[in-house]
Amino acid sequence: MNIDELQNTCNAIMDEVGKVIVGKREVMERVMLAVLCDGHVLFEDYPGLAKTLMAKCFAMASGCEFKRIQFTPDLLPADITGTYVLERDSSRFVLRKGPVFTNILLADEINRAPPKTQAALLESMQERQVTLEGETHVLNRPYIVMATENPIEYEGTYPLPEAQIDRFILRTEVGYPSIDEEKEMLRRRRERRKEDVDLRQVCTAEKILEMQRVIEEVHLDDDVEEYIVRIVAGTRVHPQIEVGASPRGSLALMRLSSARAAMQARDYVIPDDVKCVVVPAIAHRLILAPDPWIKGIKPGSLVETILKGIPIPKVS
Repeated sequence: MNIDELQNTCNAIMDEVGKVIVGKREVMERVMLAVLCDGHVLFEDYPGLAKTLMAKCFAMASGCEFKRIQFTPDLLPADITGTYVLERDSSRFVLRKGPVFTNILLADEINRAPPKTQAALLESMQERQVTLEGETHVLNRPYIVMATENPIEYEGTYPLPEAQIDRFILRTEVGYPSIDEEKEMLRRRRERRKEDVDLRQVCTAEKILEMQRVIEEVHLDDDVEEYIVRIVAGTRVHPQIEVGASPRGSLALMRLSSARAAMQARDYVIPDDVKCVVVPAIAHRLILAPDPWIKGIKPGSLVETILKGIPIPKVS
């Protein structure tokens, strides 16, 4: 597969998802970038904005297996990973696989389960494997977690630990639709005459893996590489940031920039690619100092401030 084919396939997937999700092209592009990077996505926005539907539509259009977990306070780690059960006929223990054995896993309202249950996803998100009873089981590829959480309702929730938040390659909001977009959404629902959506499969899991390999061939100039590192390093010395981004943030920024370049049909990264993805890639990894946190300053605005202070490299 070449860069042009990758761009066409990405557009075909997003166009298909766009038949259901009205507008929100920028959000869809971010999700597509995460898929190309084999990375996980954290949707953080209000209820009813199609976060769950978007994840399901991407799975349908890309031909990936999809499973959903509704996180609740009584959810157990075994409900996610699976467990060994006694098979009566053979009198032996067999593995009953949990929903984590899939391509795209939707962790709905992930912060409603206690930390012990949340931690059941840590190994799968980082190593793409699950260890049960001392035996390691490799997960299907691609394996992408798309998690949702509600930013306004905190009663009965368990905030995600920083180590888990850091494993999401990007965090994004969806946002409310415009008046025209919402009218179009209602019109499509009337014409459909049912809640379920039917999307055409325009890709396969194998093709997604091939696209991910193409991303690895995108060229990154030394000056752009230093630009990425300086941005991330800037988060570690900013007076309003208590804990800056780790090297995992640099890696995420590099991969997302390469993916965006490929989606623009380029086999090399330019500074605009970095600037386009820096906030969703970095902002959720920061812990603010008490004063800006109390004042309601957003991490994304601090990332943008840091970005303005870093000289933009010239790429020939």
